[in-house]
Order: sequence, then structure tokens, then C-alpha cells
Amino acid sequence: MKRLLPGVLLACFLALPATALAQRGQGWSVLAGETLGRGNTAFHGQLGWPGISLGLLHGGSERFDIGGKFSFNWGREGWVRYTDPGIKLQAWMRLQLVQERNFSLALTFQPGPFFYFNRRDTDVGLALPVGLVVGIPAGSAVMVNLGLDIPFHVYFGEGIGPVFPILVGGGLEYFVNRQLGVTFNVRLGPAVIPDIDDTEFTLEALFGVAYRF
Repeated sequence: MKRLLPGVLLACFLALPATALAQRGQGWSVLAGETLGRGNTAFHGQLGWPGISLGLLHGGSERFDIGGKFSFNWGREGWVRYTDPGIKLQAWMRLQLVQERNFSLALTFQPGPFFYFNRRDTDVGLALPVGLVVGIPAGSAVMVNLGLDIPFHVYFGEGIGPVFPILVGGGLEYFVNRQLGVTFNVRLGPAVIPDIDDTEFTLEALFGVAYRF
């Protein structure tokens, strides 16, 4: 079932009528390639696996957004086998690379430290996740996204070391009005851990609410 999710989202996109794809949504997004626009600010809260996150994003220019994000996770970096609690503090940057009538493409970068608390110790590390995301407006009220994320992170000290996840998936944003949107996003794939010669299945599945001021 988990392997079918990206295919289902892609099939839904391909099934959309061409007339719907010709519309531009609400002209902004927090998940896809459509930026907020110069001077606009948006709050985005998400809940699901691996945790809860609260973020604030500001349009520094027409093609560049910058902000910050706080996360409390109950799943260690999305690993489905581990439920260690932890916190993350991240910058949040998005650069729009392409803007066309029917789609947009953006590069994302969300660096920051994290701390996971297990029974014996506290694991400290640094997240350096990058991603590419395509946004496709599906009518005036829906924005579809398809993405490739590489949420690279490294643990300091002895133990886990660097981790190389490769995640694919998609999501939806439904705009209730010009300011308020409801979001769903999913990414999944393997996380390769060279230092312990292991691979962990990683899942991110989050529902959220976005509000543009």
C-alpha cells in the first residue's frame, strides 16, 4: 500500500481535465512551487507522522520565500520502526526555479539542528534537507504537488553517523478562500545509513492548515 501512494497521486493528476489545469489556483502555496509573493507571510501547522510542526514563511521576493519551522517528533526522522521523541529547529527556504501557466518548480532547503531523546542518551544532529517540488494548479481551489526530497542529516558522536534518505511523493492544498488552505503531504522511501550498514523505511504523512496574512 505504501508503495502505491505516489502512483495514486500521479494518476489523479493525469486524470484532471485540461481546462482545470489551465487555472492558476490562488496564486500562492506553502507546499508546492508557487511562492507567496513579495511581502506576504503565511503560517503553516502540520500534524501526522512523524510529528507536529509549526512554521512561518515570508515572501522575500517574488521568487524567494524564507522563514523558520519548529517540529516536535514522535518518530525519529520519519523512520517507521522508531518512536523516539525529539525536537527540530529549522530555517525554511524556497526558491522558485520555473513559473509557467500550468506548473511551477521550486528548490527547497530547511537546515537546522535536532535532538532525539532515548532511554540512555540524547542524540544530537544536524539536518540539511533539500528537495525539488512541482506545483500543478487543479482548478482555482486545489494545488497538486509532486516532489523529490533528500532530507540528508547527520548525527554527531559515535553511533548512527550520516543518513541519506531518498523520498518521493505528492500532496494537495485545498484553498477554502484566498487566505486559508487545508494541506496534505506524503513522502516515502529508503534512508541509507552507511556507518551501521543499514536501511530504514522512512515515511512522512502530514495534514495541515495554512493561512496567508
